[in-house]
Amino acid sequence: MLEAMITAQVGDDVYGEDPTVDPAEQHLSWRRLRAWKTACSQRPAPRPTPGPVEPLSARGGIYRGQTAHTYKYEAGGGVVLGSIQLLSPWILKQTAPWTWPKWNDSSSRMIFYFARTRLFCLENTQAGKVLPMDYLKDARKLADRHGLGFHLDGARVFNAAVKLGVNVTAITTLFDSVSCCLSKGLGTPVGSVLCGSREFINQARRWRKMVGGGMRQAGILAAAGLYALSHNIDRLADDHANAARLAEGLSGIEAIHVDMDAVQTNMVHARIDADMTALMRHLAGQGIRMSPGNPVRLVTHLDIETADIDRAVAGFQSFWA
Repeated sequence: MLEAMITAQVGDDVYGEDPTVDPAEQHLSWRRLRAWKTACSQRPAPRPTPGPVEPLSARGGIYRGQTAHTYKYEAGGGVVLGSIQLLSPWILKQTAPWTWPKWNDSSSRMIFYFARTRLFCLENTQAGKVLPMDYLKDARKLADRHGLGFHLDGARVFNAAVKLGVNVTAITTLFDSVSCCLSKGLGTPVGSVLCGSREFINQARRWRKMVGGGMRQAGILAAAGLYALSHNIDRLADDHANAARLAEGLSGIEAIHVDMDAVQTNMVHARIDADMTALMRHLAGQGIRMSPGNPVRLVTHLDIETADIDRAVAGFQSFWA
C-alpha cells in the first residue's frame, strides 16, 4: 500500500484532474456521503417528480436507530450543520399518516407540526453486528412505502458482506446512497467514500465545497484506497476469527463478561468487574493499551495477528493471577 501511495500519479482533484482519484471513484461507484445534507436537499431517488427544496433552516428529518453512530457519536453534526431533525424509526410503523409526514406531503392538516422527513438511514455493521439481508430488504420496502430516500452508513459494510458471504453489491444496491470507510478494517491511513447517482454526487461535491472545500493532490490517498479494495477485503475474515478468539479467551476469565452471540465480525464488547484504572495501568505495563470505559469495546484489524490476541488474553489473565 505504501508503495502504491509513493508512486501514485497526482493532479488537482478540485478540478477533477487527479488521475488516481478518478479510478478510485469509479471503482466504488457501483457500490453506491456528504449524504445527509445531499439527500435531504433533493428529492429521494427514484421519486418521479422533484419537490421544493426548503431553506437550510428547515431542511427536514432523518429516521435512524437510537444506537446509530451518526446519532450518538458525531457531535450532533446533522442538527448543528445541516438543520436536520433526527427521528426514531418506530414512527414509521404507526398507522396514522400524520405521524410520519413525508418530505412533500401537504395533504394533512397536521403537517406543520412535524419535520418533513426525507431520509431513512441504517448502519451496517451496528456495533459489530450484521443486519440480515431479509431485514435490509424489508427496510427498503418500508422506505419506498413512505416515500423516503434510503441511505446506508456502511463504515464497515465490507465486514458485513464477508460475514454474510455475499458480494458487497448485494447489500449496497438496496440503497440510494452509501458511505463506506477505507480505513478501519481495510487499513488505509485515512478515507471514507460517498457513493450514489451522478446527480447525487454532483450535489455532494457542492456541499463539500460549502463546508470546507476539497483536497487537491488526493491521489496519494486514493492509491491507498485502490490497494485496500484490491487486497484487503477477503482478509477481513481473519479479523473476524481473531475477534472470536479474543472473545473466547476473555470469556474464560470469571470477572469478564462477554456476549458471545454479539461477536459476529471484528468487535468484542466486554463488561469487566474490576477497578478499570488499575487494570489499564497493569495492561500498559505489558505494552497493551486500552481505552477507558466499561463495558469496553475491543476491535481487531489487519495489524493484529493471532499471537497478539493470545498476548492480550494473557495480559488480562495476569491481572487476576
